[in-house]
Amino acid sequence: MDQKKWSGKLKKIKKFGVLGVVVLLAYFGVLHIKIMESSHQPIPEDAGYLIVLGARVKGTVPSLSLQYRIDKAADYLKANGNTVAIVSGGRGPGEDITEAEAMKQGLIKLGIAEARIILEDQSTSTKENIAFSKGLIPDPSSVGLIVSNDFHLYRAVKMAENEGLVMTGVPAKTPKIALVKSYIREYLAITKYYLTQLL
Repeated sequence: MDQKKWSGKLKKIKKFGVLGVVVLLAYFGVLHIKIMESSHQPIPEDAGYLIVLGARVKGTVPSLSLQYRIDKAADYLKANGNTVAIVSGGRGPGEDITEAEAMKQGLIKLGIAEARIILEDQSTSTKENIAFSKGLIPDPSSVGLIVSNDFHLYRAVKMAENEGLVMTGVPAKTPKIALVKSYIREYLAITKYYLTQLL
């Protein structure tokens, strides 16, 4: 191939590359807006139940992401005395207890009565968190909430809709040290969710 043709081909490749990056950034921008919207919804008072989604436990100690979820759930439960909590999460690698048990212990330490806490300790993913918790909801017709870190709520609420549950997200903080990694991973997880729904 002569130099002129090769030069023309390189220019086309560069244009497609730039276009691809622009489209990808625009797509991630749309996802980010959806995530932000989902984490800024009005939160109903006196919900019948809230589901607290699991996250990593280091031995028996909740990770910072999980601790933020526990703290946020406890704040709501203290302000709304009739709401019950379903803590959802099994036991993964490096975890000496289930994520559900870690959340239960954390809520009790923060003054939440054990009688208000329901354990779901078999799930290993967000989809299973919601599917397995659904059967433990005391009154499925009551208002329901999902507690997770803010970046995670859009996908979690969508998955709840797939299970026939209309729920509102209660956003816990995302640790600053994990902010960029968490959002990038979530963009990819949402994309996987979209593809799964299409197929």
